[in-house]
Amino acid sequence: MDLSALALALLPAAGVAFDHSAFDSLLRAHVAGGLVDYDAFARSREFRTYLDRLAGAEPELLPDKERLAFWANVYNAYTIEQVNAHHERASIRNIRKALGLFPLKGPWSERMVRAAGGTLTLDEVEHDILRRRFREPRVHFALVCAALGCPPLRSEAYTGARIDEQLDDQARVFLLRTPAKNRVDVATRTVWVSPILIWYEEDFGGTREALGQFLARYWSEGPERVLLLSGRFRLRETAYDWALNVVGKASLGDDLRHDPRDGRLQ
Repeated sequence: MDLSALALALLPAAGVAFDHSAFDSLLRAHVAGGLVDYDAFARSREFRTYLDRLAGAEPELLPDKERLAFWANVYNAYTIEQVNAHHERASIRNIRKALGLFPLKGPWSERMVRAAGGTLTLDEVEHDILRRRFREPRVHFALVCAALGCPPLRSEAYTGARIDEQLDDQARVFLLRTPAKNRVDVATRTVWVSPILIWYEEDFGGTREALGQFLARYWSEGPERVLLLSGRFRLRETAYDWALNVVGKASLGDDLRHDPRDGRLQ
């Protein structure tokens, strides 16, 4: 093995990391309580530089956890970029809604993500890379599609060194601190969950019982956890709010709930 090949082989073991510090600083400055100051990102030269760096990155040379953090940051950064590129301030679902007589598949099919030497869609980042390659259900709590119904956007970038801690924290925040989206009603033996957990049920085990086992990891000892572990509960969806997660924006209510015909879940 020549020296260059040896160096490549040793890179993952050496703990090489992509530098997300610029994105981290921007998230800390312009995201509060999951709400985003999109105008600040639009004005930021540092954000443009960060996006340019993503385009030339080589994530395949990184260890697994660094690659997971890289692609989660790519998804969230380019969601912000897409909202700004289309000057949208009401709902991401308004982007590429239709073109004349030809309905489009929405913003997630727009080929605009410049990362790792290619140009991808947000759907490809989520489904072909993150879901297929990593098989990590907690990533659904990290990816934020610019809607109030999503998990809240984290005010820091993901890093390989802390990705497990960050994903667990995202899960706790989303599952335990947003009862309008997720809650356990012991009295009626009903588990109310965000549609995200239904859309991607296969990632959480594929059955109601498996989903209950997954959720139980985040509930402390008590009747709620007992019910989840039993698998003997009714599963119901809560409303999904598609209003933009923009600073100062009030929720638009249920008018923007998910329509499975919009191509979101290809």
